[in-house]
Amino acid sequence: MALLAVSNLAKYFGPDEIFSEISFEVHPGDCVALVGVNGCGKSTLLDIIAGVQEPDAGTVSRARDIRIGYLPQIPDFDTGGTLWEAMEAVFADLHAQQEALRRLEEQMASSNEAERETALARYGVLLEKFEQAGGFTYEARIGQVLGGLGFRKDEFTMPTAHLSGGEQTRALLARLLLEEPDLLLMDEPTNHLDLEGIEWLEEQLKSWKGGIIVVAHDREFLNTIANRVLELEFGHIDAYRGNYTAYVQQRADRRRQQQAAFETQQQEIAKTEDYIRRYMAGQRTSQAKGRLRRLERVERLERPMEQSHIHIDLQTTLRSGDLVLGLYDLRVGYTPDAPMVTVEEAEIRRRQRVALVGPNGSGKTTLLRTILRELRPLHGRVRIGSAVHIGYFAQVQEHLIAGKNVLDTLLDAGMASVAETRSFLARYGFRGDDVFKDIGVLSGGERARVALAILALEKANFLLLDEPTNHLDIPSQEVLQDVITNFNGTVLLVSHDRYLIREVATQVWAIADGRLHVFAEGYPAYAAWHQDYRKGNVPGLQRREEEARARREAERLTERERERALARQQKQLDALETQIHTLEARLQELTTALDVAGRAQDVARVAKLGAEYHRVEADLNRLLEEWAAAAELRG
Repeated sequence: MALLAVSNLAKYFGPDEIFSEISFEVHPGDCVALVGVNGCGKSTLLDIIAGVQEPDAGTVSRARDIRIGYLPQIPDFDTGGTLWEAMEAVFADLHAQQEALRRLEEQMASSNEAERETALARYGVLLEKFEQAGGFTYEARIGQVLGGLGFRKDEFTMPTAHLSGGEQTRALLARLLLEEPDLLLMDEPTNHLDLEGIEWLEEQLKSWKGGIIVVAHDREFLNTIANRVLELEFGHIDAYRGNYTAYVQQRADRRRQQQAAFETQQQEIAKTEDYIRRYMAGQRTSQAKGRLRRLERVERLERPMEQSHIHIDLQTTLRSGDLVLGLYDLRVGYTPDAPMVTVEEAEIRRRQRVALVGPNGSGKTTLLRTILRELRPLHGRVRIGSAVHIGYFAQVQEHLIAGKNVLDTLLDAGMASVAETRSFLARYGFRGDDVFKDIGVLSGGERARVALAILALEKANFLLLDEPTNHLDIPSQEVLQDVITNFNGTVLLVSHDRYLIREVATQVWAIADGRLHVFAEGYPAYAAWHQDYRKGNVPGLQRREEEARARREAERLTERERERALARQQKQLDALETQIHTLEARLQELTTALDVAGRAQDVARVAKLGAEYHRVEADLNRLLEEWAAAAELRG
């Protein structure tokens, strides 16, 4: 039996249609990912299913006595008590049973034998019911859920009125998980979770007994939990089976088939119309009229529509030195006695793409600020390589000033003219009057696109990107992923987006327990280490650390040998160039001398100079070949 049945749903905002003819069902065990570009109506659809908004047409049928839990993007979770009390409220029935058990215990201590026996019989039944309902484990479950979603134990007693926006989202999500509703609706549940929190949430949802509808921009999260995908596009729903990766493949196949069918029909229509034009007034008039009637009855296929995507250009014309960033015996933070991050040694070479990962509050942004020289190191050294020009995408775009519109912001960033700026902004999704939007009213995704546009103007060769995909929809994330992969400079990327990290990172830096761990082999090596770390597998961690240290040492030795070989090759090139210049100068002298001897008709001298000229020329050609070979080896 379906938990939810949506039939021919439609919603309008004034004269504008948001969506129409939306129909689908959700059954127990379904985990439905609702995807689509920002602004397509996903949150509105969740609001309607949850009963927060009413549809303008269509019906939403819910199973009898269904319990629905809803996590909106911006929740209000001020319950008037503490965080722990808000979670305990979920188990009010258990509290009542606990109080009843306490009263029965008092009766069992009574001197009245009949009263004791009655109380004892009731106590056994109630105690079994209390135990089966989790009466002895619910407090541990509360602690597990709050801890899994990133709350520290000292925060359990925090008044809910003091929770930040992100903490309110996590608190409401915790209560929903404890309530275990039949249908769980979640709008961007991973927005305020770090990698550990996201992975913990995945484990909870994979065994969910009810139904789930989730809106999320985290592709790896959707890959892990979803078994169906609904794509809301151009006001209509398309359904796909499987997780996010399966959806991407099916969508591509479906689009190819639709395009092929459209092109085939267009070719057939063109042939038919040509036949009709040629023979309508000729000998085959009846056949032409018949084809015209059939053509008029043909149901015309529409050209498949494609969403317009942002276009990002971060390419640079500035070439940095081979070493872009070096961190040596480094400690960063705000208190000398308690550094947030300790780095033994870490280096980034030109064209590498490094992902920096770690829990919220572990010091990722602090490390970035130290690299940017906004903070002084507590100890050690940060070395920025030669000809390195840094471009920084901040997680919170403080440099975007409320009160100024998008157009003026880009003009202040260095654009030359209004026309050029408007054309440039169109590539980042700001068209028409959108360029006059005040920075203060932009959504998170719009602010991110403005920041990316400004970053593109800098033409930096070393990009520091702090959570660049946080507010971007999935199509924009895919564009940015391609841009990072093909960037001709160097990237240091802070992200919780495992899909992005796996696809773009050439190595991973992970902060854990206040130390930076370097995984030069990339995401697979980090993922294996992280599994051991989560399980507390100390021998496995030690083995992987030793293997990584040995590989780094071998790479250092290889790099030193490469540098020595390059130095030898450069020395050889320098020596060859000196000889080449000497021979070229001698050839010039011989040319002049031959000219003088020729005008003087000194045959003997011409012969002697000519022989030397050929000998020097042969030596020069040999040295030029040697120089070309040596230069090719050096690269």
